[in-house]
Amino acid sequence: MSSGRLSGELLSGLDAPICLTWELTYGCNLSCVHCLSSSGVRDPRELSGAQARAFVDELVAMGVFYVNIGGGEPTLRPDFVELVEYAVSRRVGVKFSTNGTTMTRSRARRYAEMGYLDIQISLDGASASSNDEVRGEGTFDAALRAMGRLAGAGFGPFKVSVVVTRLNAGELGDMLALAGQFGAELRLTRLRPAGRGVASWNDLRPTSAQLREVHAFLSCHPEVLTGDSFFHLGPLGDEPLAGLNLCGAGRVVCLVDPVGDVYACPFVMHPAFRAGSILDPGGFGGVWRDSELFGALRKPPSGTEADVCNACGSYGACHGGCMAAKFATGLPLDGPDPECVLGHGERALAALAAHPAHPAVHGGRGHDTPGRPVPVAFGRRAPSHAPASAPPPTR
Repeated sequence: MSSGRLSGELLSGLDAPICLTWELTYGCNLSCVHCLSSSGVRDPRELSGAQARAFVDELVAMGVFYVNIGGGEPTLRPDFVELVEYAVSRRVGVKFSTNGTTMTRSRARRYAEMGYLDIQISLDGASASSNDEVRGEGTFDAALRAMGRLAGAGFGPFKVSVVVTRLNAGELGDMLALAGQFGAELRLTRLRPAGRGVASWNDLRPTSAQLREVHAFLSCHPEVLTGDSFFHLGPLGDEPLAGLNLCGAGRVVCLVDPVGDVYACPFVMHPAFRAGSILDPGGFGGVWRDSELFGALRKPPSGTEADVCNACGSYGACHGGCMAAKFATGLPLDGPDPECVLGHGERALAALAAHPAHPAVHGGRGHDTPGRPVPVAFGRRAPSHAPASAPPPTR
């Protein structure tokens, strides 16, 4: 199938998501300044173990290939390992992201014994000085310790997951080499203005020059994984970067949060993008098939994109960029990506700032009140241990 035909198939949506993001908990023992979900405290309404297993059963029936489990720090949920084992026993692949602080040797061996399992260790710098500025003091050493334990247990290749920021954009080669030392693969993701990232985005987002360097790095290293994170860089090259080069929200991916709510985009947990709940009478399948929101997202482009995108000869390369980034910065969804490499986004942001009547930053994803920024002071390290629990949910 040609890439154009494949893109057309994906734009109209599939009978089931190829994969979905499942945030098991908002509990976290860190307080990363760019956290997409403003994690720290568990929601007492979290799905029970029985509800979580029933959701897995529904994914099996729908033929979902795998789930990306995140949070928060998902391994803090008391039944985390048992839920992962249940999913992989039903042949639903699991990829989970962890900060590595709970990676004991015994856990690493237990993970290595499972099939259909992939692990991502979050690391945002090639040294403690760059990583710990964002993730908290001691987190670089904790991540490397976890990587060593996974490698020692024979788990591999796991992933080293990096959010590209202004602080680490010049270290991508070093990050690739670091991952290689542990037999791991490097995975880069885009910084998005959501959760605590709303307050830190302007200070942490890569510069235009750095984005060009990121594109050059990815072009030279096709083995580096990206998912759909950098399709907004498409106009910089003659060939698209590896990965899905369009927004898959509501078409091939979605998100389920700790209480079972379903959102179209894994990066915008806002009422405007809530499609339903897995606890609704029709379950997750009913939401995926019948949600009005998903139906609207799957309609062919109307040709009414903002003039600047309509007139741009590179629209086919970037498809207007990231819906989440536009929504979170107050730009129209049919307008340019705020980090458009041709400069259209910067001009749109400047115009927005000049007209206070426009909506303010939405805040995007996160269980904090949408639009409520979380103060961030750069030069002061984030605390390495934040409260990780609220009254535990009934199980």
